[in-house]
Amino acid sequence: MNRIREFNWANWEVQERLPLAAQINNESGEVIAGASARTFGDWLLLDILWVSEQIRGQNVGTQLLSKIETAARKRGCKKCLLDTLNFQAMPFYKKHGYVTQWVQEGYPKEGCKYFMVKAL
Repeated sequence: MNRIREFNWANWEVQERLPLAAQINNESGEVIAGASARTFGDWLLLDILWVSEQIRGQNVGTQLLSKIETAARKRGCKKCLLDTLNFQAMPFYKKHGYVTQWVQEGYPKEGCKYFMVKAL
C-alpha cells in the first residue's frame, strides 16, 4: 500500500491534501453536528456531514455545509465532490446546488450511491 501511495504522490500534480472539519456542540459539550472533508488541488472532497436527529430541520446542516464550502474556497478549491446513499441526503445536497454526476445502482445490493458535484 505504501508503494502505490509513494508512486501516486510522486506523479500526481498535487502534493498537498489537507483535512477540513467543523462541528457544533451543545451546552454539555456533546457533538450534535459535524462535517469532515479534505481539500487538494481544485477540489473539496466532503466525506461526512451529520446532524443529530434532535436538531434536524433547523438549518444546521446548511450552516455546516456553508462553513466547509467557504473554508475550501479560501484554500483555492473550485469544485466539491461527495457521495451519498439513497436513504441519506441526496435531496439536501440537490437543494444546495449539487448535481448528480453518476449513480452506482445495486449498491451494496439493491440500493444506490449518488456521486454529486458542485462548482464552488
